[in-house]
Amino acid sequence: MELDSIEAVQEAMRAHDYICDRPLATVLFLSMQLEKPILFEGEAGVGKTEVAKVLAAVLGAKLIRLQCYEGLDVNTALYEWNFPRQMLHIKVAEAASATSTAQIEREIFSEEYLIKRPLLEAIHRGADEPTVLLIDEVDRSDEEFEAFLLEILSDFQVSIPEIGTIRAERHPVVILTSNRTRDIHDALKRRCLFHWIDYPAFDKEYEIVRTKIPGIEAALASQVCQFVESMRQQDFYKRPGVAETLDWSRALLYLGRARLDIPTITETLGCVLKYKEDMDKADADLVETILSTLRT
Repeated sequence: MELDSIEAVQEAMRAHDYICDRPLATVLFLSMQLEKPILFEGEAGVGKTEVAKVLAAVLGAKLIRLQCYEGLDVNTALYEWNFPRQMLHIKVAEAASATSTAQIEREIFSEEYLIKRPLLEAIHRGADEPTVLLIDEVDRSDEEFEAFLLEILSDFQVSIPEIGTIRAERHPVVILTSNRTRDIHDALKRRCLFHWIDYPAFDKEYEIVRTKIPGIEAALASQVCQFVESMRQQDFYKRPGVAETLDWSRALLYLGRARLDIPTITETLGCVLKYKEDMDKADADLVETILSTLRT
């Protein structure tokens, strides 16, 4: 799909049920035009990963996701050799006694025996194969891996000693996300466009709920969004994100609830809060106080 303007990006994302404001549409548009990665930061559950998924759907592109974690190494992210197949090939060739050692080595270190991990897979796609590369929760990876990403995102090429250099025929759209569990190095940030995704305002979150959950009544959707908005103002260890708002809305719809009341909130609070300490803080007095402030 041709996204030749900011408005086109907004419309296309909306057509795939993602409520995209103009600042977000602008950074997506510029990323595709300038072929620069985007670094999305924000609290967990505000829709950072969902942007990549929806953009891939909009572009008709393959979504390749690299989930980062502590201890993630280059081999896991880039490529590995298929050692079992290589060993089997060597044994078969030796049994046949018809292939030289040099020939065997050339054969086993060919692309046929290469296992492409997410980064290499994204780089090795053809010119007519659009790709969205999602490097999710990059803040959970080690600083050494972050430094490795600098080279990849600068050149979009990989050097494999046994094969040579593989260059991207077409740059993938690259989206990095961070929940800010640690600071991302300035060098990596300079390679990227930056966008902060915050908790949505009431009107936007209400629109998200009505869009994502068509069967929900307007009054219930309004109450849920107001209640979650108030919960985010509390001193919780983990404030609820949009993901929790949607989970709670679906749960209430499934239970056949038309409005919020204290028993309903108490019974379903685990859809919104995920830590015991937060559940303890959300006692009956707090729930009643918030409930009394909701607009009908």
